[in-house]
Amino acid sequence: MLESVRLLAGSPWIYAAVAASVALDVFLPILPSGVLLISAATAATAATATAAPGGISLIALALCAASASVLGDLVAYRLAWRGGPRLDRAIARSRRLTTAQERLGTALGRGGGALVVIARFAPAGRSVVSLGAGAARRRAREFVPWSVLAGVAWATYSVGVGYFGGQWLGATWFSVAVSVLALCLAGSVAAYVVRRPAPEPPAAAATAA
Repeated sequence: MLESVRLLAGSPWIYAAVAASVALDVFLPILPSGVLLISAATAATAATATAAPGGISLIALALCAASASVLGDLVAYRLAWRGGPRLDRAIARSRRLTTAQERLGTALGRGGGALVVIARFAPAGRSVVSLGAGAARRRAREFVPWSVLAGVAWATYSVGVGYFGGQWLGATWFSVAVSVLALCLAGSVAAYVVRRPAPEPPAAAATAA
């Protein structure tokens, strides 16, 4: 992939490839959007270091990935909103989606959507949260700002680890592997936080005691 990204480094098609991958992985989490974004950032770092003409702009790359992330979230959110009884039954059969929907509803209802941001780093967490918010009929103003923050945070982190990996280790497969490992580590921590049972409200805890 790194060689392919290098070939695209001087072409605007790299932005289209990143945007398409990031937008679609809300429906197909197996797409290597994170790896592609990190590889593009690594290639951009190498082009900058060698003063190669027509290189990738890291800022434009991050903005492209963040925008595509938000767009994909909104499409999934609206589809789940309009899903109807069939989608509701499918979510009811999925313990993961049901749990996420309940936790997300509680978090957004209290005015805090940090769960949306954290889930963006977890494997398939973005899909679960976007579909859960739509299926729960959460209002757009409760979900969209957190989706924007999540997209910016994820894109900035991914481009950042690709950039620093390229700076320290050069534009090599080893550099990309180390950067992807850093992304996976963040994803593992996020997955742990998302799956952790939500704390009971103080009133419920006092009643249980």
